[in-house]
Amino acid sequence: MDPKIELLAPGGDIDAIKAAIIAGADAVYCGLDTFNARNRAANISFDELVGIIRLAHQYQCEIFLTLNIVILENEFKTLAKLLSKLVNTTLDGVIVQDIGMFQLIKKHFPTLDVHASTQLTTHNAGQIPFLKKLGASRVNLSRELNLREITALTATGREHDITTEVFVHGSLCIAFSGLCYSTSASVGNSGNRGRCSQACREEYETTESGHNFPLNIKDNSAFFDLPALIEAGVHSFKVEGRIKGASYVHTVIDSFRRQIDGYLKTGELLEDGERLYKVFNRDLTNSFLKGDLNQSMFIDNPRDNSKNHLKDKLTQNGTQSISVVQIHDAEQTLQQEKSQIQASVDDKIKHLSIAKLPLTLAFSGQIGEPLSITVSTQDFVVGQTQLVDKTFIVQTRSLLSSSDDASIDISAIEKRFKSLNNAEFELTLQTEALAAGLSVPFKELTTLKKQLLLTLNHGKAVLPAVELPKLEKHPKPVGEAPKLSLLICDEADIALAELTHADIYFKLPDAYKRGCTKYVDFFKQNPRLIPWFPSVLIGKDYDVALNILEQVRPPLIVTNNTGIAHRAYELGVKWIAGPFLNTTNSYALLAMQEQFDCHGAFISNEINQQQIKHIARPANFKMMYSIYHPILLMASRQCFFQQSVGCEKPRIDNGCMLSCDKSTSITNLKGDEFAIDKQKAGYPSIYNQDQFLNTEIIDDLAHLFDGFMVDLTNIGAGDKPSPDKALLISQFEQLLSGDNTAVATLDSMVAQSTVQQYHNGL
Repeated sequence: MDPKIELLAPGGDIDAIKAAIIAGADAVYCGLDTFNARNRAANISFDELVGIIRLAHQYQCEIFLTLNIVILENEFKTLAKLLSKLVNTTLDGVIVQDIGMFQLIKKHFPTLDVHASTQLTTHNAGQIPFLKKLGASRVNLSRELNLREITALTATGREHDITTEVFVHGSLCIAFSGLCYSTSASVGNSGNRGRCSQACREEYETTESGHNFPLNIKDNSAFFDLPALIEAGVHSFKVEGRIKGASYVHTVIDSFRRQIDGYLKTGELLEDGERLYKVFNRDLTNSFLKGDLNQSMFIDNPRDNSKNHLKDKLTQNGTQSISVVQIHDAEQTLQQEKSQIQASVDDKIKHLSIAKLPLTLAFSGQIGEPLSITVSTQDFVVGQTQLVDKTFIVQTRSLLSSSDDASIDISAIEKRFKSLNNAEFELTLQTEALAAGLSVPFKELTTLKKQLLLTLNHGKAVLPAVELPKLEKHPKPVGEAPKLSLLICDEADIALAELTHADIYFKLPDAYKRGCTKYVDFFKQNPRLIPWFPSVLIGKDYDVALNILEQVRPPLIVTNNTGIAHRAYELGVKWIAGPFLNTTNSYALLAMQEQFDCHGAFISNEINQQQIKHIARPANFKMMYSIYHPILLMASRQCFFQQSVGCEKPRIDNGCMLSCDKSTSITNLKGDEFAIDKQKAGYPSIYNQDQFLNTEIIDDLAHLFDGFMVDLTNIGAGDKPSPDKALLISQFEQLLSGDNTAVATLDSMVAQSTVQQYHNGL
């Protein structure tokens, strides 16, 4: 049994972070007021971060900073300034989603330890070496995985010297993390930018099966599964909750601390978990971890379930008929307990300070003596919660000499040492003991400052700020018009190839029968088709998809899955990054090209015209864009039909993914309708009522792109009639050839369409 288990706590605001530290967290993850995926959390300033790091280290607790959003091109200069400051702190790691940010850190800030965010949807063995090559030392695995899958990926992590992290408590997204566009498509609030509006928690019109919150899923808790996760080799147990308060964080972390420590000491689980129900919860489930995806995972109440749990407990204790008085008394007791928890936590954290340290520089010296600076400050000793006084002296090599013109006075000292009044220190300068009219070479003052900084920084040299070089925009070959490409998934649509010279991508399924070889023969018989790999490929489905790639060895593929991308790179197969890799900047293009020999990439449909136009194309690299497709809002491993139209199966079994083929819709209280679609061998998905149709980009940015794609899969259309595919192809070809009369025809053919994302952007 490995006792090196990390308990990783959420920290949305300063009090929550303090509560996590005092409750026994081994590490806390928190975000600044920029570049993080919890905009609704209070978050912290840079100055506060420095104080938090110092406080945490006093308690032998690490701090990880969340930089877990996709980055826009115009943000990299600001990001580089932030990273230049972070490398000069004792921050323990950063949590990253954007592939371009990985590239930036690896190239310019290699001393930062990087963890791969859950937003990267890591769920198969090929993604581990992909992220390792990008620079990750740790991977947060997808929340949808079961224990067997986690065990396998943790073993893969050990092979590549990369640790794994698993969410063990807190809110669950019903969608695959990083692949939810539910509020991005509708109101521009992208989860990939930390602005999720939680459409899955909304109330909808009562569904056919009688539910008003058909997408609302219970909270995750692996409180009683810790032994199995330890046995699986998981390094870090992560608790969700950066928008939760200090009392929630302290209660959950303290409960898990006791459970982990008790188990490691005795080999038994000693805690009953009841305290977890006294703070906010939507009831608790471990069904993803158990691989038992059933209807009980849903709850028709997105609010705090504490009172309901209390009523259920009264009933379970044998009370046949609960009176109004009993319920009232129990609720009063619960409220008192919550107030006591809050008061207790407030009392425990009130003495914890993140204030700047006092720093006094006392300058002294007479003619013929070295210039001396007596430095007085405070520091901490690991394991001691009280700061200790720290004093040291630095001196110049040269001796002070008389000088009327360039004497060292308070003005000269302030000019050179004022930068020490920073996020960590409150600076005081004293010059009373320094004789007037004296001087030393000013370069010695610079040397003195460097010595001082080195000592204050515990022997670690202060790194200079990084100025990012301007990236060169490489044009596409002169005279080449953007080429049309088509995405199909129906074998009958192969006949469309006779109507066009367009590239034709064939969308592979998400799921397969074990050992399936059908598509190996299929692609060998249809060499014109370019395999299109989906975003999520778990377990046997990844194995089959990998076998297709290895056996067919096509000249080109498109993949939305980084595990497939990594294997394509190893095999020397040219690959294009699909639109669901969320590519929004030049550094992501460079990362994929330089590290994985990527041939091209689809630019994310979440960004707008201005955000697209600033992206710098690498040399010999293709830029693609999808101009017509159904708008995916979310895909899930869970079933959407149980809560909408009902399903005779109480739980999802192995056959559901392969055989289920249904569609329906749900409508929110604003009257917005959303299509629920489940294709055979596909994940349950929800789509916007409108198709994405962007003909504007042809006039705006055709000079930037090598190709525009048209999705002809009909996925997400439900029972709506689909436009004639042959006519669609001809109209898009006319449009790309410069015939703008095709725009009106396309608008009439696609009755329900939108281009809102292209206007809103991120």
